[in-house]
This record gives sequence, C-alpha cells and structure tokens, in this order.
Amino acid sequence: MNKKTLDGNGATAYVAYAFSEIFAIYPITPSTPMAELCDKWASEGKPNAFLKTPKVVEMQSEAGASGVLHGALTAGALATTFTASQGLLLMIPEMYKLAGELLPAVFHVSARSLSTHARCIFGDHQDVMACRQTGFAMLCASTVQETHDFALVSHLCALESSLPFLHFFDGFRTSHETAKIEVLDYAEMLGLLDERALAHFRNRALNPDAPVCRGTAQNFDVYFQNREACNPYYSALPDIIKGVFKRVGALTGRTYAPFEFVGDENAELIIVMMGSGVGAVEETVEHLNANGKKTGLVKVRLYRPFLATEFLSALPKTCKKIAVLDRTKESGALGEPLFLDVSATLKTDEARKDVAVIGGRYGLGSKEFNPACALAVFKNLESQTPKHPFSVGITDDVSGLSLDITEKLCFSKSDEIACKFYGLGSDGTVGANKNAVKIIGDSTDLFVQAYFCYDSRKSGGTTVSHLRFSKSPFRSSYLVENADFIACHDPSYLERVDMLSSLKTGGTFLLNCPWEKDELSSRLPAPVKRQLAQKRAKFYVADGTKLAEEVGLKGRTSAVMQALFFLLNESIMPYERAVALLKETLRSTFKNKGERVVNANLLAVDRASETLENIDVPTAWKSAGLKDEKTERGYFADFIRPVLRLEGDGLPVSAFNADGSVPTGTTKLEKHGAPQLLPKWIKENCIQCNQCTFVCPHACIRPFLFSGEPQKGFDGIPAIGVKEYTFRIQVSPLDCMGCGVCADVCPTKEKALVMTATHEILDAETENWKIAEGLKRVDVSQKFKRDGVKGSQFFPPLFEFSYACSGCGETPYIKVLTQLFGERTVIANATGCSSIYGASAPTCPYAKNENGQGPAWASSLFEDNAEFGLGMRLAYDFRGENGRSVWIVGGDGWAYDIGFGGLDHVLSLGERVRILVLDSEV
Repeated sequence: MNKKTLDGNGATAYVAYAFSEIFAIYPITPSTPMAELCDKWASEGKPNAFLKTPKVVEMQSEAGASGVLHGALTAGALATTFTASQGLLLMIPEMYKLAGELLPAVFHVSARSLSTHARCIFGDHQDVMACRQTGFAMLCASTVQETHDFALVSHLCALESSLPFLHFFDGFRTSHETAKIEVLDYAEMLGLLDERALAHFRNRALNPDAPVCRGTAQNFDVYFQNREACNPYYSALPDIIKGVFKRVGALTGRTYAPFEFVGDENAELIIVMMGSGVGAVEETVEHLNANGKKTGLVKVRLYRPFLATEFLSALPKTCKKIAVLDRTKESGALGEPLFLDVSATLKTDEARKDVAVIGGRYGLGSKEFNPACALAVFKNLESQTPKHPFSVGITDDVSGLSLDITEKLCFSKSDEIACKFYGLGSDGTVGANKNAVKIIGDSTDLFVQAYFCYDSRKSGGTTVSHLRFSKSPFRSSYLVENADFIACHDPSYLERVDMLSSLKTGGTFLLNCPWEKDELSSRLPAPVKRQLAQKRAKFYVADGTKLAEEVGLKGRTSAVMQALFFLLNESIMPYERAVALLKETLRSTFKNKGERVVNANLLAVDRASETLENIDVPTAWKSAGLKDEKTERGYFADFIRPVLRLEGDGLPVSAFNADGSVPTGTTKLEKHGAPQLLPKWIKENCIQCNQCTFVCPHACIRPFLFSGEPQKGFDGIPAIGVKEYTFRIQVSPLDCMGCGVCADVCPTKEKALVMTATHEILDAETENWKIAEGLKRVDVSQKFKRDGVKGSQFFPPLFEFSYACSGCGETPYIKVLTQLFGERTVIANATGCSSIYGASAPTCPYAKNENGQGPAWASSLFEDNAEFGLGMRLAYDFRGENGRSVWIVGGDGWAYDIGFGGLDHVLSLGERVRILVLDSEV
C-alpha cells in the first residue's frame, strides 16, 4: 500500500482496471476520464491484476456499451463500464437483464444531473436514483479515498454475490476532486479475490460444450415465480458486503459499514444522507456537540439493498427527529427516495414510531452544500414546526421551501493552507493546478485536496480551482471559503467576480495584469481596493501574459503563474525544489508537443520571478468607492408438463433457476400434435437430393442411413454414394406443422413427397419416427461435404421443432447453420420472432449432439443484439477461444454488420433478418 495523488475518477479507474477484462465504453461527462485512463493503459499494454491486458471497446452509444458488457459477461469475461446521467439511463434496459441473469457487472458512475428543463453536466443523484429498481446493488462513496475502496468492494462483492454493482460518487465534486490517498497494489487486491467465486462465474459462461438457453420468453403462468427465484442471492448479499468490508478494512485500516453513525451517542437530532456532503455535516455535528447540542449523522454507504435492520442499529435510541437529505428530485412523489426508505424503515420498528422524519433536497446540479447548509438543516429540525419538504442551498421564493442560510460556518485546520485560482477556460490554469497538486501530494508529507469549478463553456469560460494542503487528511468536500492565497489570472474578472471576499485577513492576492504600478489605483475596481486594504492583504502583480508571449506560449500563462504560486507559498514547498519538479512535469506534459513548446514552458518558469512585483496597499483604499443459473433431471415432469397443461400457475419458485437459464433440446419432449396433412415419402421417386429436408422450417423431415434388414414398414432404397447403407426420408408426424414446403420443393417430375391425410399414415409414421430416432448416426463426412445441401442434411439439426409459424421462411436458415457448425455456436439474439420461436418457455428448440454439444443461446434487447454479440466475441477472443463461431440473429429488423475482422459470410434470413457468421474457419 502506498500514497498517490489521484482524483476520484483516477482512483476508481485504477481499481476497475485491476479486475476487468473487457471495458465497454462511451464517453459522457464527468465519467469520461475513467474510460480514457483504462483505454490509455490498455493501449500501453499495462497488465491488470491477472497479468493480462484488458480489451477496451468504444461503442456508438451508452446503450451499445451496455449491450457489449452484457455479451461479454454472458461469455465469461469480467466486464466493466463507466457512465453518468442520461448515458446511465440508456443502460437501464440492460441493467434489468444483468441483474435478472445474475451477472457480476460493475458500473462506476460519476453521478450527474439529468437533462430536464435544461442540460446540466454537473453532479447530483438523479441518474442513479432512476436505477434503484433495476436489481443492482448500489454503493456510494463520499470521498476520493472511498472511491478507491468502494470500487474494490464493488468488484469483489459483485463476483462473490453474482449480482451487479453500481458504484457511484458525486460527479465533479468527487469524480474530479484530487486528493492524496492510500492505494493498494494489484497483488494486494488480488489477495482479496474469492477464487471460487471467479471459477463459478467462468463455469456459468455460455458454452457449446455444455449449452443452456438463457433469456427465454415466459408467459403469465410462470414469469412471476421465476422472478422471485433470485431472492436468496439478495438475502445473502448483506453478509457478503459486510464480509468484504471487513477484509478490506483489515488490509487498509479503514473500516466501513452499510450505515455509519457519527456524533453524540445520545443524539436527538440526526441527519441521514449519502455522498460528498457527509463531510460538511460531520464537521457541523462536531461543532454543535462541542457547544452543548446532541446531534448526529448517519452516513449511507450501501443504498441498495437498503438494510432496515442495519439502519436501525446505527440510529441512536435517543433519536427524536430525523432530517433526510436527498440529492435528487422526483416531481409528484410524496418524497424523495432516501426519505421514503428511511420513513418505511422506521415504520418496521415499534420503538421508533414516534420519531419525526422530514425530508429535503440539496445539491442538485452540483449546487454547493457546506457547513452553513448543514447548520440550517439542524436548525429547521430543531424548530417546533420544521419545514417539510424543504430545500437547502438555494433561495426559493416561489414555493417557499428553502431554508435560511444567513448564519455562516467555516471550519479549517490550524495548519491548513487554502488557495483559489481564477482562470480562463483553455488558458492552462486548471491543468497547471492539477500538476501542482500532484507535485505537492507526491513529493511532500502534506495531504492535498483540489476541486475545479468549470463554466459550461469549453473555452473562454471561467474556471475556479480550489486547493487545500494540510498535514492531516481532508474529510469534507466543499469549496474554499477562507483562502490563504488567491490568484486572478485574468484581470477582467475583477469587475465581474467578487473573489476577495473569501480571502483571509493577511492573505495573499496575486493578480495577472498588464498594468504598471502607478496605474493600479485607477485600474482596480473600488471594492477590490477596499477589500485588499481592509484584509491587510499581501498584494502582488505580474504580467504573465506578456511574458508568455515573449517566450512563445501565445497567451498561455499557466507555467508563469504556477511558478509564481510556488514562489509565494514556500511554506508548502521550498521554491527551488518546487521549480525542479515543475520543470520535470512540464517536460512530461508537453513532450508530444515538441521541443520548442517544452523549452518555452521551461523558460517561462525561469523568468517568472522577473515579472513579479510586490504592491504596498495604501491605507486609503479602505474607504475606496464607499460613496460613490437448474439441471435437466426431472425437468419435463416438474416443469414442462405442468406448463403445457396450463398448470404453470402452481409452480413454486424452486422450480426455476434464479438467472432464468433453461436446458436446451427440450422441444422434442413437447410434440405439437399432427396437422391435417402430412408428407408421405414415395421412395420410388426419390433422387436423394435432400432438398426437402433442407427447406423444412421445423426440422421435422430428415434423411436417415441404416444398414441391415429393415424393420416392418421402415424400409428404404440403396443409398447413393454409400452403397453399403439404405437411405430413407422420415417425417416426425407429431412435430410436423403440415406446411407442405418439403413437397413443394421436391424437384422430381413425379413427386417423392405427397401431402396426405394425416389419419391415413399417422400411426405408421409415428412408429417409424421412433425407429429412426433409435438409429446410430452414420458419418458420411468422407463421402459428402458438410457445407453442401445434401451433405449438410446428414448432420443432425441442432435447431428442431420450434414454434415458428408453419412454413416459416427464417428458421430453415437457422437450422442449416446448426447443421454446419452448431456444436460450436453461440447466439446473441434480438427481440422479435427469432427470440419467440427460439426461446419460449417452457421449451427450447436449440438442441445438443451425441456429445452434448450444441448452440448456446442468449438474448439481450431489441435494439442491441449486434453489440451483445460483439461483446461475446470480444470475450472469447480475449479468453483465447477464437475457434468458436459466433453468429448474430436479428429480430424484427436487420442485424447490424458489426465490422468484425473475421466476418466471412453474410447470409440472408428471409426478408427481414440477416445472420452474420463470424468465424475464420468457415
């Protein structure tokens, strides 16, 4: 374990990379850096914890990324994604599938607001709250350190529980906050992994050697019961999470619980919340309790499943009132999600029935939440008639729900140095500050915290960097309000921004401006002059813009101003050492830009001090301007038969596999019943072309080869090409749909197949089918090519007796594909006809050969089967199983050409469906 200076995204990506094999990504602010980092590391060949380089694939949308993720997990690869906002919402359909199929996906989400009346890229919990019903476990980190720890907990718990995890943290406030944290190396992390859980996950992967069918269509009689079959997994989850928390705690020294209480053990007034705001409340609780109050805070770490018993255990028995803070808004609801969960939980405890609960909203769109806000919530809670619902952090003069925040609170450590930088978007200020924080965090014993406020504009907007340094860790996340040092990198802000109100008395103000010393009095706005004087500020000016131009940086002042920051803050780090490290960082940062750019930045650092000038603040300025996955045993008797008898309503939950998987090759047990007409084989007319069996939509008519004396009624003709055998065409009368396609396609003048009244031949053909089924298959691969029309039909179809419509034009293509290479086929199926006739409960038409091999099938969603299939293929490629073929069946629409290098065949399936065959051997 060692210390690193990282932001929340970086800390999360570091852990995610360790336990992932496939990353399916699509960039969306503010989660993009996580995906970018993993992509960068993979491109550099960096190994994960398993000493393999993960595969990163960027899709066309978040919906596509979730489809790839689903496919990869279905095929046995550990897969991860990163997202936020509507990007996460586009993944919700797949999230239900992932949870329902018990797949250990991990989503890392930098929680962000949703586009409603306007687009907002900033942080709150609206997106994750829209996913709370999907079946994902939801774990919330409130600090950069926790993003590292909870990312680890999420990956470990997902694998051990077979349930997907959504690990979230506040967008920007935590995702982009930089801090010095303790990180585990990959060997230490791997030591925490449950290898049996990993093996269990691998063994559940779709595999043609042991095929199952997953993602079936179920009707009203059985869906409910199967939906309840996953309950034991969720019941086991709390203990798994607590166990992982304990193991991680033993290794790191940091202990966590689903709910954590801090405050007076006899607390009467309590706030319940989760996310980055907990630090501000914790500081406020300490302040209030030190002044005779009895307050407390319950930090929500595990939001889903919401553990009522654990919550009640964390709540002091003395609690009289609770204020629940939600960072989301659900218009029309009785209250926000966390408030409703807490209220419902209290109703389960007779002893807590008199506890009053109120709810409020805070922090939407990254609205600031600080100790003053926390104090206002406690004051509202303490009143005789507390406002409910309420909002805090804004002034609501329309609904009148907001709390008054007139009383300010500001907590800072005695050794803390707080700094603020006002920059112009694209001027390099933010990048430079990130470099400075990393230098200080990695090169000194100081702990660091950095947060960057951005304007929504990419270039030319206002940026404010908030930096803190201290000998002890930071636990709260809110903006700097009492700054020791403030730098203004663009003088135009002086007229627009009140930046000096947060400067401490005796603090330092650095202004980048082109003005001469004697111009300042007339150039500086009166409020600026007044605050400088009243705060007795140390005032410095520098023309960083002019110097940047002189050295060839064309207005990018970051190197100059960063050097001056170090020069004016030697208490943080000696200047000479800081400059040496800054130059090293600049060389690394700009090496791809060329030697000229690197040298220009180095020269800017060297000459920075030349432009710095100390200004004596006149006393007169004080008054300036004051005026002015189940097995097959008993499966038919226990499951199929009851459903076929319409008795499925009585099936218990135990009759189902929790992930919805069912055995393949079960339609042969079902039997449709005979149609009015059946094809009768006229052997004298047969030329043994096998075209009739080739086109049969339901694999109900087949060619058979046998030797020896024929049984009564079961005879044939000498087989062409294999004279030692007898050839026969046989129909399965109880599976035939009577469409007559076989008779129609027969090419002989005198038809070898004649549609005949069923009652005339049913008994005989039923018996003949039984005989045919008992024949040993003859290997004709040396006589007939498997990929020819005739030769292919001597291979058993591994797609049979489906419930496709009589005469279906799609299913013959699927059937012949399984005859060509069904023993090594994995199918990613879209929603539509192919998913209904391909996997409708209680039976599955995909079958196994004599070795137990056959197509393994799964469906995702209507719109993403191509991505789903791509995810599978990526997983097999990654696992070294390139010999497998993967084909993708479209539903009611064309399947996508996914642009795979191994694409050899594109076969048309009817008029509306295309099959893509992905196999370099075909």
